[in-house]
Amino acid sequence: MSILDSSSVASRRTSNNKTQNTKATIDLYKIISHERDTTIVDTTLSIKKEYKFNYLRKDNFGLMPFANMGQTYNTLSYNIRDNNLMPSIGAKAKHFNYMEVEDINYYQVPTPLTELFYKSAFQQGQVLDAFFTVNTSKQFNFSIAYKGMRSLGKYQHILASTGNFRITTSFKSKNERYVANAHMVTQDILNQENGGLTDENVEFFESGEESFLDRGVLEVSFQDAENLLKGKRFYLNHSYDIITKTDSTSNNKLKIEHVVNLDDKFYQFDQSTSNTFFGDAFKSTNLRDKSTLENFYNQLKLNYSNNVVGNVQFNVSHNNYNYGYDKLVFIDGNEITNRLKGNIFSLGGKYKKQINKFLVIGEFGINVSGDFEGNFINAEASYVLNKDIEAQFQVNKSSKAPNYNTLLYQSNYTNYNWQNNFNNIETFQFGLKVKSNKYLNLDIDFSTIDDYIYFSKDDVTSTVKPFQNNNESISYLRVKIGKSITYKKFTLVNNIMYQNSSDQNSVFNVPEFITRNTLYYSNHLFKKAMFLQTGITLNYFTEYNMNAYDPLLAEFYVQNETKFGGFPMLDFFINAKIRQTRIFLKAEHFNSSFTGYNYYSAPNHPYRDFTVRFGIVWNFFL
Repeated sequence: MSILDSSSVASRRTSNNKTQNTKATIDLYKIISHERDTTIVDTTLSIKKEYKFNYLRKDNFGLMPFANMGQTYNTLSYNIRDNNLMPSIGAKAKHFNYMEVEDINYYQVPTPLTELFYKSAFQQGQVLDAFFTVNTSKQFNFSIAYKGMRSLGKYQHILASTGNFRITTSFKSKNERYVANAHMVTQDILNQENGGLTDENVEFFESGEESFLDRGVLEVSFQDAENLLKGKRFYLNHSYDIITKTDSTSNNKLKIEHVVNLDDKFYQFDQSTSNTFFGDAFKSTNLRDKSTLENFYNQLKLNYSNNVVGNVQFNVSHNNYNYGYDKLVFIDGNEITNRLKGNIFSLGGKYKKQINKFLVIGEFGINVSGDFEGNFINAEASYVLNKDIEAQFQVNKSSKAPNYNTLLYQSNYTNYNWQNNFNNIETFQFGLKVKSNKYLNLDIDFSTIDDYIYFSKDDVTSTVKPFQNNNESISYLRVKIGKSITYKKFTLVNNIMYQNSSDQNSVFNVPEFITRNTLYYSNHLFKKAMFLQTGITLNYFTEYNMNAYDPLLAEFYVQNETKFGGFPMLDFFINAKIRQTRIFLKAEHFNSSFTGYNYYSAPNHPYRDFTVRFGIVWNFFL
């Protein structure tokens, strides 16, 4: 990438007090992660930008979108690695667009920077992500951003409406010994839920008859329900360098760091009238299920580093959690409690050392008091063989309590009430990565999972409940190969993943193969005033027992009755870059009318039909 790719003009005073225009090159526009790793703003157009031009603004390889933008995604591939010591609220199907601490960046810019992201939706809507940041001085940066989305969708009662508002601030003292990064985020993710097509209308969908190509005529299970995930977070990470002695033989540094995080969220399911889809209910109208989670987190770190020892960190953490409901439930004379709350104290550490071409990283954490036991240990070693090849080894072992909604759940539907005492989920993962643009990129990881928690239909009530795979171990292998082949102005990009799950109870189902292949042409046009990329992408995964979706819990659950998959998804795209503007036009799933109407995102939930969508990403450097 040329450093003049996104330059802007800034003013400065010369020694004779005259104003002079200078170039602020792109490498001065810095993005800082929550772990304080730094990258620069990238306004180039590449195939990776094509893969990230979606609602999540992430590469969604291994995820299967639902019919409407803003709905959930079915997961085709899992990364078992886990360094968390605390359970989450659950409702995992609602969290794909929920921005966590690691999703928030901080900035350092010489001039004000704005980015606008726009993409059309599916009838009466669009998604817009607007971002602005400015340094009021070299020491202080401020940013504000909002991503809003609304899409009606083509099926009955699947409107999606979401909002992600975030503010960040960064400060460093003039001697750079004190550094602080803070953010505030408020988020709401609302979805109308229809339970999918009825079994009778699945046949109409698959028939391909012209009268059913208007998807609004297909009957759904219900039209009076919606679920909502809403949350706000206040976060501060600040540090002070106590010792910063530097000489020719050592580089002694001692730093104290403090992290505080207040997270407040709730998940809610509303339905106007009870429906036998979920079984019997305590009442027949105006049903509302609402679970809340408040978590207040403090962590204190002490970090020492020098040229000989490396970087050593010790930390102590405190979590105050409060999850539950505002009522008590009695089932068959048994009381379902309404709260899980308490305090967890944890200890942890981290080590990092560069030894010639080796980089060694180790990290651990353990809960030492409180109601939830948990621990993890992670070790990584990377080696740079030469300028074309880098290898990385990684081992992760963790023990973690299941999510709150598997331990305690209350609902107006009788069979959706439980209080469980599950064992911790025990996981182990070994991974190997080889990065080489010249040869290929290879990712291999092998995982085992003991006491796995999953949702499935109960044999007696036929409603969805959590279960534990007691005394059974799941083995899971993933092999991913990535390779790009370029001939003149044509490039073929291949991403192929092989998966194998050894599971006696068939509760961990994944497709054997997932592939994404893109053939595209790229070239500069009009005396290099415009850069063009156009091509075709194939997405495909083999048939397997795809997980079904429960809208009351906002969770996917295991089903082993019907296989789904084995259908190609072809997209044709034309992307262009003019100055700092990237333009995207895509004909999505253009093969839908001639390869058969058997495409599903989950049982009874069809994938998208052929549609044409467009959008832009526009950067302003003021």
